[in-house]
Formats: sequence, structure tokens, C-alpha cells
Amino acid sequence: MTLAAAAQSATWTYVDGDWYEGNVAILGPRSHAMWLGTSVFDGARWFENVAPDLDRHAARVNASAIALGLKPSMTTEQIVGLTWDGLKKFDGNTAVYIRPMYWAEHGGYMGVPADPASTRFCLCLYESPMIPPSGFSIGVSPFRRPTIETMPTNAKAGCLYPNNGRAILEAKMRGFDNALVLDMLGNVAETGTSNIFLVKDGHVMTPAANGTFLSGITRSRTISLLGDYGFRTTEKALSIREFLEADEIFSTGNHSKVVPITRIEDRDRQPGPVAKKARELYWDWAHSTSAA
Repeated sequence: MTLAAAAQSATWTYVDGDWYEGNVAILGPRSHAMWLGTSVFDGARWFENVAPDLDRHAARVNASAIALGLKPSMTTEQIVGLTWDGLKKFDGNTAVYIRPMYWAEHGGYMGVPADPASTRFCLCLYESPMIPPSGFSIGVSPFRRPTIETMPTNAKAGCLYPNNGRAILEAKMRGFDNALVLDMLGNVAETGTSNIFLVKDGHVMTPAANGTFLSGITRSRTISLLGDYGFRTTEKALSIREFLEADEIFSTGNHSKVVPITRIEDRDRQPGPVAKKARELYWDWAHSTSAA
């Protein structure tokens, strides 16, 4: 299954107390989220009978809702329980994307801010394959990540993603799979879909979480696992040049967990031993701690 085909893949959505099959209609033209973009989500994964860090993803969607002025209506435990119930509806042959969401149905003062009392919740589960672990290419984007002063970067908010989308589209027009996005100071922030790491002379480094990008759950888990194994990760401001001159580059993110980056601009890279070990450590940890 291609990623594009996943848009029409098996889908189950929980909303208003019931499960519905397919891409159920839940917004209208006057819904605040439809009009002004007041929605948040999170993304967890089920694959090979495990759902790593599901509780942390469920907790984060509630934190994102609060950051955007919404009022969470579900506890972390309720979201986790609903997820495992919903996963029983799938055949177990394809990885499933787990997306809890909140959005505002109505606006507050003059219709612009969200009315927290109108917050709605849904949980959408759908089959979505993980990208191959062979790696992908990235091109440096002309677009930048926003700051907390300009956008709600402290939330996993839907309104942030058109910027990621245009970065990816521009990169793909130049023949790359994804984009390398910088912050407003010109330091590397992330790819269009994931956090990013480099390895130089055996040292692991990743951009410091400076409030311009989401410091991911898979990023945190990978840093911890590598540390336990003996690889200390340095979080610091990193330049494009440091990535161009790196021995290895790899990404971490919920969609496909740990994946090597095999080309940056005109420079090819082979999947390296640290990226391979990080992926191996993640899979071993996931299967030892998060099975159904």
C-alpha cells in the first residue's frame, strides 16, 4: 500500500459515543475548526501488535488542546482504552495510525477565539503503512519554522501543518522525498515530518528543542535508549553545514519511528551503524514494553 492509498484505507472513527466506519463527516461550514483552524491532534502507532508510548501520545493531545484554548473532555486512560478497543476492528496485517483529535465547534468573542465549551473529541484509526527503513532524501527548505510568538508551536496544532506541507511540496518539486526546515535564526529545526539527528565522529547530535518545533515523543525515547546503550546525545544549535558534513543522518517520528536519511541536497549518505542501532533498540524496547 502506498501512502496515498492510505487515504482510502480501512478507517474507524470514534465520535459522540460511537464507532463509525470510514471517513465520517463531523465538521460543517460554520464549525470554528473548519473556518479558523482550531484543531489539535496527536499521532501514535500500532504495528506488530505494539503501540509504543501510547499513553504519552494520549496525554500530549490533552496538553495541546489546553495550549490552543480548548477544553479536553477525555482522560489519558480513556483515550488509551478506546484505542485498544478500536484496534480490534482491524485485521492486524497493516500498521495503524492512531489519531486522537480535539477541535472547537464554535467561536468566542467576535467569532475569532475558540469557545472552550464547544470542544469536541474524536479518535480516528486507519491503516497506514510505515515507510521503508532503507531511507529517504531531504532538501533544504526556503521556508522556516515559526516561533511561539507567531504560532502555537507548544501544541500539535493542525494550523501549523500547511507550513510543513509547502516545505515538502517545494522539496519534492526539486526531486527530494522531504524537506529540511530551519528555524528563524537559520539553524536546523526538523524535517517536514520528523525530528532529525546527525552523527559525526561517533558523536550523536540533534537540534535543541527551542520552541520552534515539536520535541517528539519518539525523539525523546530514542535519546533515552541510545543513552542507555552508551551513546550520549548532545542537544544543541546545529547548522546546515554540520548536517552536510555529518557521517550519518537519521530521523525519528511517530509515522515510521527511526529511519536513515540517505541524501541531503547533493550529498549521498549510506545508512550508518548508529541509525541502525537506534532503530534496533527502539524495536526491541517497543516489543518488550507495549504489546497488547
